[in-house]
Amino acid sequence: MRQSLNEGQLILTNLLNDMGKEVERILQGCMESLKSLDRTQAEFWIAEDQLVNDFERQVDDECVRLIATQQPVAKDLRKIISAMKISTDLERMADLAIGIAKVVCRIEGPLCKPLIDIPLMAEKALAMMRQGLEAYSHEDLILAQGLALQDDEVDHLCNRVTRDLLVIMTKSPENLDQGMYLTFVGRYLERFADHATNIGESVIYIATAERKDLN
Repeated sequence: MRQSLNEGQLILTNLLNDMGKEVERILQGCMESLKSLDRTQAEFWIAEDQLVNDFERQVDDECVRLIATQQPVAKDLRKIISAMKISTDLERMADLAIGIAKVVCRIEGPLCKPLIDIPLMAEKALAMMRQGLEAYSHEDLILAQGLALQDDEVDHLCNRVTRDLLVIMTKSPENLDQGMYLTFVGRYLERFADHATNIGESVIYIATAERKDLN
C-alpha cells in the first residue's frame, strides 16, 4: 500500500509540473501577443485555456482515487489535499494569463508606452510559479518561504506600472482606455504572483500542518 501511495503522489507531482509548464507556455504566448498587439495570436491563446482545465480535472481525479483507495493520513493526506489546491491555483493563473490576451483584443492603436516593467513582472511571476512547484516536488520549506520576498518585488513593479500609466492617462486623455487596460494587465500579473505564493503556503502546510500567509 505504501508503494501504491508513493506512486500516486509521484503521478500528482508530474501532473502539477506538466500543468505548470502549460501555464508558463500560455502566459509567455499571451505576453508576446501583447507586445505585438496581435489579436489572432491572442485568440489562439484564449482557446488554449482548455488544456489547463483538463489538467485540473486529472489532478482532482487522481486525488480522489488516492484518498478512496489508500486512505492516507497526516502528511500524506496533507500533500494530496494540497495538490488539489495547487491545481486550482494553477488554473486561476492560466485564467489571469488569458485575461492579458483578452486585453489585446480590446486595445486600439499602438502602445502608449514601451513595455518594460510589465514583461519583467511576467518573468518574475513565472519564476515564482516554477519555484513553488519545485518546493512542492521536494517539500522544500526554504524555497517556499523565499516566495514572500519575490512577491514583494512583483507588488512594487505593479505599483510602478500603475503610477506611470496614471501619469500618461492624465496628460493624454486619448490614451485613457489603453492605459486602463494595461493597468489591468499589471493587476493580473500581480495576482498571478499571489497564486504562486499560495503554492508556497501549501508546501509549508504539508511540512508543518500550519497555515502561513506569504502575501
